[in-house]
Amino acid sequence: MNKITIVGLGPGDIDLISRGAMEALKNSKRAVLRTKEHPVVEKLIEEGVEFDSLDRYYETECSFEKVYSSIAEHIVSMAKEGVVYAVPGHPRVAENTVSLIEKLAGEKGIGLEIIPSMSFVDAMFNALGFDPSDGFVLLDALSFKSREVSSDKAVIITQVYSKFVASETKLKLMEYYDDDQGIYVVGHAGIKGSESIVSMPLCELDHYKGFDHLTSVYVPRGSSKKFKDVYELEDIMDKLRSKDGCPWDIKQTHQSIKKCLIEEAYELADAIENDDVEGMIEELGDVLLQVVFHSQIGKEEGLFNLDEVADSICKKLIYRHPHVFGEDKYEEATFMKKWEDMKKAEKGEETVAEGLIRIPRHLPALIRAHKAQTKAAYVGFDWKEIEDVYKKVQEEYKEVVDAHAAGDIQYIQEELGDLLFSVVNLSRFLKVDPEESLNITTEKFIRRFQFVEIEAAKMGKNIQDMTLEEMDMLWEAAKKVLG
Repeated sequence: MNKITIVGLGPGDIDLISRGAMEALKNSKRAVLRTKEHPVVEKLIEEGVEFDSLDRYYETECSFEKVYSSIAEHIVSMAKEGVVYAVPGHPRVAENTVSLIEKLAGEKGIGLEIIPSMSFVDAMFNALGFDPSDGFVLLDALSFKSREVSSDKAVIITQVYSKFVASETKLKLMEYYDDDQGIYVVGHAGIKGSESIVSMPLCELDHYKGFDHLTSVYVPRGSSKKFKDVYELEDIMDKLRSKDGCPWDIKQTHQSIKKCLIEEAYELADAIENDDVEGMIEELGDVLLQVVFHSQIGKEEGLFNLDEVADSICKKLIYRHPHVFGEDKYEEATFMKKWEDMKKAEKGEETVAEGLIRIPRHLPALIRAHKAQTKAAYVGFDWKEIEDVYKKVQEEYKEVVDAHAAGDIQYIQEELGDLLFSVVNLSRFLKVDPEESLNITTEKFIRRFQFVEIEAAKMGKNIQDMTLEEMDMLWEAAKKVLG
């Protein structure tokens, strides 16, 4: 026979199981139920339907994913002699095993027939009195993520069968909705005499007492969200750039706001340096605004949009991490070399110099020098010992002195650049960030100079009228006090 017939048992009332599904079960010599935890099972027994149930997989397997795959494999293994597989509700609605069986059956050339019954979702539409054409999101409590919910649509969450699952569901929903958001717990939807609908605030979901396998949660459309998301930021930016928007935002271009991103990035770096969490939230928002701003301009020009920006970075991250998303395995020590090789292939570069040229000229000079040296070092163009680096620093320092003695301004600039470049090389060998090191020293200079100025004022002196020797005495005092 080599055939699988999948039937729906309906939401739980015997009147809601289809005639075709019931006939298939009655006439089957090999009927299998995913679970016998369903109200119509008692009626099937009364009708003389003989069946096996697969509840045992829920007890022996370590995860729901494994339960579903094991059930699918079991049903497909029975196909040779024909099997009728029964699932709660409608086979096409929130039934993972059916999707897995369909895939396996297709691969093995096994015939498949699906006989539907009324879905529990249909029963919920009726019980709650809402029109599904207004839009709704159907989620599985065992696997959904908070970002999948939507305040623009009603949300139905299935399989909230225990207090533990309810607690996990509550925590996920509270990442998105306000804690006191009104929800409905729906039990036994469509089953005469036992259907129940209980309203409560979201924060009390796991206080409900009647959880079982026929319990679902309903969140009404238009519910209040805890946070605005990036898509709302995109809508705000679209409004600001519209004909009724802000005149300043409307006239901006990629060129006019390019410096804003750099400024916001530095303000974020400052917040991170100061361990300012609130500042980080604000500055990260400002950086995100710049991304959305450029994406909005790109969309208006018909060149790109935010989705394409996100798609680009997602693909890049997956491509550049084959040890995470693929089968490649290599040690951390070789990772950066692999990373550079992938970037070269990605950019279509055939030479190392092409990669050096690609380093943005707008980067701070110390960072750009460090990046250039690092890229060259990956192919072996580097000093072998740090002693050689020290010698190079000394050599370049002497050349600066000689250039100054010669009085050649252009020569001085060139030799001073060589000296700075060799110091960056030294920082790389010492595994110290040159940009951060210089910033630390600059901050230290500012603190000490402030000390000098304050102490001079205490002495009744204006720092501008002091001699270098007097200021130097206060400077030494600042070093002792401030370090």
